[in-house]
Amino acid sequence: MQDALWRMSAAAQAKAVRSADISAVELIDSHLERIAEVNPQVNAVTQLLAERAREAAARTDRRRAAGEVLGPLAGVPFTVKESTAVEGVPTTFGTPRFRDLVAAADAIPVARLRAAGAIPIGHSNMPTLILAGMHTRSELYGDTVNPWDRSRTPGGSSGGDGVAVATGMAALGLGNDSGGSVRVPAQFCGVAGLKPTSGRFPADQRMLGPDDPGPASQTLVTDGPLARNVGDLRLAYEVLAGTDPRDPRAVPVPVYGQPLPGPVKVAVVADPGGHGVHPTVRAAVETAAAALRDAGYDVREVRDVPRLDEALEAYGRITVTEFAPTWPVVRGLLGDGGDRYIAMTMEQTPPASAAEFMRLMGTWMNIRRSWAEFLDEYPLLLGPVFTEPPVEPGLESRDRAGRDRVGSAMRLCTVTSFVGVPAVAVPTGVTDGLPTGVQIAGRAFREDLCLAAAQAIEDRLGVLTPVDPRMGVRAD
Repeated sequence: MQDALWRMSAAAQAKAVRSADISAVELIDSHLERIAEVNPQVNAVTQLLAERAREAAARTDRRRAAGEVLGPLAGVPFTVKESTAVEGVPTTFGTPRFRDLVAAADAIPVARLRAAGAIPIGHSNMPTLILAGMHTRSELYGDTVNPWDRSRTPGGSSGGDGVAVATGMAALGLGNDSGGSVRVPAQFCGVAGLKPTSGRFPADQRMLGPDDPGPASQTLVTDGPLARNVGDLRLAYEVLAGTDPRDPRAVPVPVYGQPLPGPVKVAVVADPGGHGVHPTVRAAVETAAAALRDAGYDVREVRDVPRLDEALEAYGRITVTEFAPTWPVVRGLLGDGGDRYIAMTMEQTPPASAAEFMRLMGTWMNIRRSWAEFLDEYPLLLGPVFTEPPVEPGLESRDRAGRDRVGSAMRLCTVTSFVGVPAVAVPTGVTDGLPTGVQIAGRAFREDLCLAAAQAIEDRLGVLTPVDPRMGVRAD
């Protein structure tokens, strides 16, 4: 049975550990064997925490033997993005400069997953400082490979977690998302991913000291889990949600809201902003729409989402203005060529003046109001994660055309992050050997509605992973 343990869902793994059908040590060892077999091919796990994970598993087994009640994720291994702190382990951000930056404590989401019984098994790769581009390539650890097709990027910036989960090296991944960084690797790797409402999961966005970042970094960046199926994503969501005194932004909203009357209305927008969508992606949206209709949802095609182009412009100006003062220092940390993506962005979008910035903050609120009104009529929105199939690694850093192409393709991710609403990425199938997927966005703090719709899609279209990176097919 041990050979099959890494194939099990997170829910099944935790249930088997709680019931003593398997030991937590056996479960961790199964994943460590899978990592030894697969990671040399895909380079997703950067710092392997083998002995720490075994020790944590042994403690779990001792607690179970003593009759203690174990948590909902008992023994379940998870990866943690290189930008998120794990106590006693360097938080490198993928740059050699921080290879010895040992974390004094777990980040809040890591601590919450641990409290539920989950076990961190390794850090995962990401673009250097999260800034070197969409493709998961860091100066310290190199490129991460898409297990479906090594000529395609696994996405990013949480690409290491997407690949680790997709290949069975971990049951869950802990990434973060400020414009698609969980959802894009979820689609490109064939797994599910959740970007929660801003304020749903407590976190600490301070990177290297006691000072908090500006409003964009405080609001746009959200931690988010990745999993092979929606049920496991729901488990992680329930654990990560809540308040914490270290994060005054976290809101004490119920994890599950009141049921909505009648069939839930779903707005469908296959080509947000009318900037173009690949036929494969349009087909994925249509397939997901049909699945939701079959499940009893009131699915309606609408002309467009609110104020997309205006939101994209405001997002760019606000984030660049906030980031510009630190750029001269950060640029030197990105390594050879790692600065190209942000440099092109800075050239294209100049920082705003103080007066312009204040106006933009008002625009931000006004666009959020427009989206709240839209989602009041349509509680759910179905659309693409990325309007193309997975692209080649580093396209966004190659030249201005590549950067603009990638930025346009992830536009619905960007705008949903900007307005702070939740979204779930869910696979829809495989076309031309590559996974396809969609995202379901919804009203603020109604992750439960997004997860239920994603579950309805998964129930009808199936689960794509774990995948064998040597063959690009399910590892069954």
